[in-house]
Amino acid sequence: MRRVTGIGGIFLRANDHAALKAWYQTHLGIDIADWGGTAFRWTDAAGAPYAGTTVWSVFKGESTYFAPSTARFMVNYRVENCAALLDMLRAEGCQIVGGPDASEFGTFGWVMDPEGNKIELWEPPEGQ
Repeated sequence: MRRVTGIGGIFLRANDHAALKAWYQTHLGIDIADWGGTAFRWTDAAGAPYAGTTVWSVFKGESTYFAPSTARFMVNYRVENCAALLDMLRAEGCQIVGGPDASEFGTFGWVMDPEGNKIELWEPPEGQ
């Protein structure tokens, strides 16, 4: 079983949530939706879309979603089988901090790396 198959998302925590979103929108042209981020659609070399997205989002500084990490960012990694990977990581002595949690958006799990960064694992729904 492959463990990580790609990047599912990049999440930033900001002291000034609105200002940081505006900076990225103004200076880098990121079209930020009302929910606070964007979903970059995957395309092939010719620019034709195919299944898959990478999410980019700004969270408010007081958000507890990154806890227990104190880092200002979190990476979401796409995985093939979140539950099996969490079991493997647990057996290898890694600190699991949640999951597997299944929803309409897929299955999620969370683990801490040795530097105290929370990592989100995401098994997309079938067909994504």
